[in-house]
Amino acid sequence: MTRPTGRALRLTIFVGESDLWHHKPVYAEIVHRAHAAGLAGASVFRGIEGFGASSLIHTQRLLSLTEDLPVAIVVVDHEKRVRDFLPQLDELVADGLVMLDDCEVIRYGGRERAE
Repeated sequence: MTRPTGRALRLTIFVGESDLWHHKPVYAEIVHRAHAAGLAGASVFRGIEGFGASSLIHTQRLLSLTEDLPVAIVVVDHEKRVRDFLPQLDELVADGLVMLDDCEVIRYGGRERAE
């Protein structure tokens, strides 16, 4: 699998931590489908506080009444590959936000570290 270098498209999907797809977290299903689609990479980031369309603030603080923290899934690959993946999100994301951003990729790896 070739890794993108240079221009790429970043896909960011915001969902709730408790959002489920067939009893499995939506964010996990998105990552597994991105992997199966051969995308270059995907990462999940758990927010410690945030709010969305509902205007309810979700927080990690001890006295909070909610545990449904915001989660961001970030995927980066060539534009066509990311856009070909978008229809899968129609099935998975019932309540969330999807962002697409042009970006430049600089990939590190495959060399020894200087000591």
